[in-house]
Amino acid sequence: MLQTGIIPSAHSDLVTDAAYDFYGQRLATCSLDQRIKVWQVDEASGEWKVEDDWKAHEAAISKISWAHPEFGTIIASCSFDRTVKIWEQLSPGGQTDSAPQQQSQQQSQSGGQPTTHASPRWIERAVLLDARGTVRSVEFAPHRLGLKLATISSDNLLRIYECLEQPSLSTWQITEEVDVSALPSSVSPSIHSRVHTMALATPTQTHATLDAASASLVAQALQQGLQQGNLQNRLGGPALGAGAGTGNREADGGWCISWCKEHYWGEVVAAGCGTNGIVKIIHISPSRRPSIILALDPSPSPSSDHTSSNAPGPSLSTQHQGGDGETHKDKEAPYAITSVAWAPSCGRSYHLIATGGRDGKVRIWKVKPNEEGGGAGAGDLDAYESGEDEMKWSATVVADFDQHKSAVGRVEWNITGTVLSSVGNDGRVRLWKATSGNVWRPAGSIGVEQSAEDDQDNHGHSSRDVDMDS
Repeated sequence: MLQTGIIPSAHSDLVTDAAYDFYGQRLATCSLDQRIKVWQVDEASGEWKVEDDWKAHEAAISKISWAHPEFGTIIASCSFDRTVKIWEQLSPGGQTDSAPQQQSQQQSQSGGQPTTHASPRWIERAVLLDARGTVRSVEFAPHRLGLKLATISSDNLLRIYECLEQPSLSTWQITEEVDVSALPSSVSPSIHSRVHTMALATPTQTHATLDAASASLVAQALQQGLQQGNLQNRLGGPALGAGAGTGNREADGGWCISWCKEHYWGEVVAAGCGTNGIVKIIHISPSRRPSIILALDPSPSPSSDHTSSNAPGPSLSTQHQGGDGETHKDKEAPYAITSVAWAPSCGRSYHLIATGGRDGKVRIWKVKPNEEGGGAGAGDLDAYESGEDEMKWSATVVADFDQHKSAVGRVEWNITGTVLSSVGNDGRVRLWKATSGNVWRPAGSIGVEQSAEDDQDNHGHSSRDVDMDS
């Protein structure tokens, strides 16, 4: 059974993101209403109660991320106002470096409006102003890499920041700035994405009908803004096309990022950019320029066509072919990957990467480093860092689902990387889990609107059980 809860009237406008802290006891949410709210769960009743609420940006907030608790209680937020802000929670009674008056001044300068009840306050510590477009995603790096932050924006640039003054969190330096669109979608033969033909884990439909209403809200708003010029009135941000590096890029640009959770490989980031449906895995090295080590491209490869007939189910070579034979039409339709999630490794010899896009598909990729090198060893990584060798990675699609029948806005793994959740414009949250033999199948789903109605009928109870899908 799936147990769900609801937070009624969490924001005055659409909620764009929600993120648990490291311990799963607190929840941060952001919205088009430009506010961030932090919720604390009541263990006795199971209800979520608002702990802090403040105006964080001058435009809609697109995403938030918690830092590892070893650095303190820190949240990063990004927005349509082209800024990234760093927030730190301070307890009024536990301040050491700043007085309450200084704290009040910092809140006034940041535009923050926290609640007036006696609770910890969130202080704006830094504002990163480098983006020349909407900042669509932000994520702190794994804590072993230090206090670092990755962002991607509609100017196609992936930026890596490092905090130089950790006690104050006031100084952040760009260590890398990568134009993801300029990186090749394919790499050299020794490290290219070798997409193997195989039967998919579950029966999934080979095509889905998508209309304009199925596009994600952010993308739809951007497209309407380009055509009508009224996006500024809706989101309150700078007019599209203002400043260098934007123009038509604002309609697609960078969408999503996710860090590799395995510290052995150093700084490796998966990034989705543009409307080609490809996710690029980028290695960030202090000794050489950032480079792409793998491209996750789900389009059929010519080398796999001859083996597709042996597969008992849909395969990569046939997944874009509909019953009417309109293979080329589906293949040529552009779409953006709007969400990517790198699963925690938890001792696996391979990585799992999930993607969700505006084509309505949820895909799970099995990524294996150094497949041709006889296994991953320290010498392989050292050779790559010194420029003497190349990292050899391969990827295989192990699951391809289109049950959402509409654009997928978010995919996320649980803490062990064994259960994947996805949410789409169909208004349902779906879970996916590997069964025996590593066969991925639907594990359950819940309709958001139905959950709200049932909770109201339940006389205010905030949780309920939902039957799992068969």
